[in-house]
Amino acid sequence: MKKTQWMIYTKRADFKLLAARFSVSPVLARIMTNRGVGEDEMDSYLHGTLSELPDPLLLKDLEKAVRILLEKCREGKRIRIIGDYDIDGICSTYILLTGLKRAGARADYDIPDRVKDGYGLNMNLIEKAHADGTDTILTCDNGIAAIDEIRAAKEYGMTVVVTDHHEVGHDASGVEKLPSADAVVDPKQEGCRYPFDGICGAVVAFYLIRVLYRAAGIPEAEWEELLPFATIATVGDVMSLKHENRIIVKEGLKSIAHTRNEGLKKLIALCGLDPGHMTAYSIGFVIGPCLNAGGRLESAKVGLGMLLETDPDRAERAALHLKELNDERKEMTNRGVRAAVAEVDRAMPDRNVLVVYLPDCHESVAGIIAGKLREAYHKPSIVLTDSAAEEWLKGSGRSIEGYHMFRALEEAEDLLVKFGGHPMAAGLTLKRENAEALAERLNANARLTEDQLTEKIWIDTELPFSHATKRLINELELLEPFGQGNEKPLFGLRGVHVRSVRVLGRNRNVVKLMLADREGTFMEAVAFTDGDAFLQEMGDRRVMSILYYPKIDDYMGRSSVQAVLKGWKF
Repeated sequence: MKKTQWMIYTKRADFKLLAARFSVSPVLARIMTNRGVGEDEMDSYLHGTLSELPDPLLLKDLEKAVRILLEKCREGKRIRIIGDYDIDGICSTYILLTGLKRAGARADYDIPDRVKDGYGLNMNLIEKAHADGTDTILTCDNGIAAIDEIRAAKEYGMTVVVTDHHEVGHDASGVEKLPSADAVVDPKQEGCRYPFDGICGAVVAFYLIRVLYRAAGIPEAEWEELLPFATIATVGDVMSLKHENRIIVKEGLKSIAHTRNEGLKKLIALCGLDPGHMTAYSIGFVIGPCLNAGGRLESAKVGLGMLLETDPDRAERAALHLKELNDERKEMTNRGVRAAVAEVDRAMPDRNVLVVYLPDCHESVAGIIAGKLREAYHKPSIVLTDSAAEEWLKGSGRSIEGYHMFRALEEAEDLLVKFGGHPMAAGLTLKRENAEALAERLNANARLTEDQLTEKIWIDTELPFSHATKRLINELELLEPFGQGNEKPLFGLRGVHVRSVRVLGRNRNVVKLMLADREGTFMEAVAFTDGDAFLQEMGDRRVMSILYYPKIDDYMGRSSVQAVLKGWKF
């Protein structure tokens, strides 16, 4: 499968001085330094609040967009919000619809159907908006690539405001290709002074509503009620948890405990989560997939409808339906992953960019399967599926560091009908006969080195068991939320002796060990893996190197420190 290499951070700083200045341990100071947090950022990293968010007006055209929308509100013009069918699009649409209606707008929404319409604005949505007497189209989480569609909307006499966060296209000479909208708000466009372009579409919408509320004299507290949805989108769209994203998610997870949104409350309860102790994991692997499931298997309007529902009973029914859809999606994904891995191993073991066609795969789970392939092989991966139009295929891709997937697709633009995305993810449509040509072109242009194709597993520091105390574990909570760009700390240890080992669980997928480090300190450890494969790998050997994260294990009234193993070598 994939090649891995354990790497230990060697960044230098006066960790004792930093520890004293910020009232943390030297271990915590080292971890923050490893994450690229400079001394001038550490206080904000540890204690940042919403008051430290950058000025939204630094976003190019945002002030113009607000001015246009307020004018439309006052004139009673019809505004149609057009979002996207994923979690970012759903949350963006909810934020804009809630904010505009609060400001008195005649606003409604539309979201493209994943299968019938595909990603973003299309001519069907433009025609429908015109037929419905829409005066203004407001996009969210899409629109930056809709050059032809927005031109058509303008020819119909409609006002168009784009809010997006995706990459901006360029022509053959490198000139930026922007749509002819009345205002374009996208932190990735040239000339935008906003200091961090890694925000999601819902955060762009969140900022727009903040400025709209200020201009309309609506209390700031009402804007903060929208924070949970900017948080859910940031985690669900896998944005890097750095800078303001970290503040938004950290504060937003707390704010979920007080949300008045009936749909969100019901979904959290049905998923067995505690609203007072939400984590990025809760969002990324439980709530987010449920919200996405509607758009994957039926319509994104199912998830959005749940968020807009005010009746508790109807909200609960909608939440239950989303959870059931997500269970179905999980099974479809598992089947697709098995088929994709078999195809890669059979037909393309030497290719550096994986382009896999799965004829029996529902196109809505292609992106998830592509992500699983990337994890398994540490290679850029694209999964192609059949489209409603028989002559076309649709695809979704996930990338690795060092391979800019959007730019790679730009180099193959002549083979594509449509594409868009980020450095790390993309969606595309192409003619069926161009599938193999696309795979060959991407591999010929890939320029990936052996080093880039080797997954780096970064170790924060060596940590003897005697240093893995309950006090340290409690202090590590200051680093949360963990996620993309702010990974959970990982500690390493060499020369660890296995004193005992046993396999537990009905599926024999839990390995319990008693370990002793070179100092003679004992610690219980657990590994969640194929137990029989672990025993076979260990054989007669009793000394190992480990990667671990310490946690407090409470069992039968007894509290002890336990090492959760994340990697091992015998």
